[in-house]
Amino acid sequence: MKPHADSCERNQQPILDLLLEEFADTRNVLEIGSGTGQHAVFFAPRMRHLIWQTSELAEHHPGIRSWIGEVEGIELPGPLELDVSSEHWPDTGADAVFSANTAHIMHWDRVCAMMAGVGKLLAPLDRGRFCLYGPFNENGDFTSGSNRQFDTWLKKRDPLMGLRDLGEMESIAGQAGLELCRWHRMPANNLLLVFDKVETTHA
Repeated sequence: MKPHADSCERNQQPILDLLLEEFADTRNVLEIGSGTGQHAVFFAPRMRHLIWQTSELAEHHPGIRSWIGEVEGIELPGPLELDVSSEHWPDTGADAVFSANTAHIMHWDRVCAMMAGVGKLLAPLDRGRFCLYGPFNENGDFTSGSNRQFDTWLKKRDPLMGLRDLGEMESIAGQAGLELCRWHRMPANNLLLVFDKVETTHA
């Protein structure tokens, strides 16, 4: 039986509507934390101008493959093993990265590791792009009662989980050579953050 996340079905169309714009010039996307694989099989057939590469911890690969196995007519490669805290990420040739609902699940040191890894992955490019979806705090506070309740629920599961603040995300992005250039407000009090790789100055 395939794994299934209701949240993927609820948010996939609003996310796609924005990715069609944000990834219009993208050719190869690495998805970090692909989870069930539902986003990949929804997005990839609708963005045929790019290759969508899933990645996850190894234990989630069978579920992702079960979803990918039902997709026909497009190039949708199997999942790569990726632990964001690893010093060595797979070389995918990606010019963009996407991740959904990961920053509040990961411990903060892994959020920092993810941002640093994305910065390194996109390093050869002047305008690599990272789109990060999920709930975030703004100016140190929750943007809704439901987000506050969600944060409380997360911290009961694991005290090191929780919603991250936009200012903190912008700070660690800057350390990784990424700039938070804009964010889009999404349904259910979520955001899609768009980070661009800072252009380098060539001698």
